[in-house]
Amino acid sequence: MAVGFKVKYYWYQVGHGDFLHSFFSTVSYHLEEHGWGSKYPHLLNELYQGKLESKNIDPALEELEDIKEKLQEYSPSQVIWDIEDISKRPPWGDNISEEITNLSNYFVTSDGEDFIKILKSALEKGKKTNSEVLIDSI
Repeated sequence: MAVGFKVKYYWYQVGHGDFLHSFFSTVSYHLEEHGWGSKYPHLLNELYQGKLESKNIDPALEELEDIKEKLQEYSPSQVIWDIEDISKRPPWGDNISEEITNLSNYFVTSDGEDFIKILKSALEKGKKTNSEVLIDSI
């Protein structure tokens, strides 16, 4: 089952739910010293739980920019597949493209797009249309 971000009738495909969980697990594990959602509450506590209200899109965009910048400091081998069991590894293991140089460009959607760019596009569409951003599955 594919998951993605839904803004009104716009759809931004991500891929498998495990992949989405891995992005948020990686962010929380490496960047949130005090636990899940402590530093990035709009993305990890609201959006990841299924819905980001339109009034919180600007702070969520700021959180995303900070995440993108900070993930550049981590190598692809430091990806967290599942924060509940950090021994789990991605199904593809270490077999990744040479173009992936750090965790800011590690996450690529099932359509071959940069995950952070897709999330940013969904957030910007939500801002432009004054709409909530949802995580949904098809």
